[in-house]
Amino acid sequence: MKKISALVLAVIFAIAHLAAQEPVFLKGDKVVNLGMGLGSTLYSGMYYKSQVPPVSASLEIGVVDELLEKGVLGVGPYLGYSSFKYEYSDWGWKYSNIIIGVRGNFHYPFVEKLDTYTGLLLGYNVASSKEFGNTVPGWDYSYSAGGVVWSWFLGARYYFKENFAAMAELGYGITYLNLGVALKF
Repeated sequence: MKKISALVLAVIFAIAHLAAQEPVFLKGDKVVNLGMGLGSTLYSGMYYKSQVPPVSASLEIGVVDELLEKGVLGVGPYLGYSSFKYEYSDWGWKYSNIIIGVRGNFHYPFVEKLDTYTGLLLGYNVASSKEFGNTVPGWDYSYSAGGVVWSWFLGARYYFKENFAAMAELGYGITYLNLGVALKF
């Protein structure tokens, strides 16, 4: 019983300490994220090779603050790109994906200088492919398509300076893990 009581007190103390942090991202702030992805959500398997790793850029503007005391809502545009090649013997496909969308993020401070957030992306995926190698002459199996996509993610930006941060996002989008930098202006 004493161990459970001590654990409960430690958790309450930790939560009280975490809640005492000041927000890093505020209403009116503008942040540009530039990232490179690790692990594709689009193409995987033995014969797939990355030509251009998943890259992304987004702008976020703080629009509402004081949600749940210190929470901030941010919104902004998103652009992601990746290119892969599927090759078997002397034949294959080249694929590219461009995701254009809008993101909404909810920020809540837990640790000093660390901007933690979760968010949703709603966008459009422009996909194309082109066959290459030993193909049938006169037959072109290239295509392009598109469709609505969405993503949920968790993210964090650690600010080394007031306007410069390292950024990491984990979720389902153009990549599972996105690492990069963030610039606040």
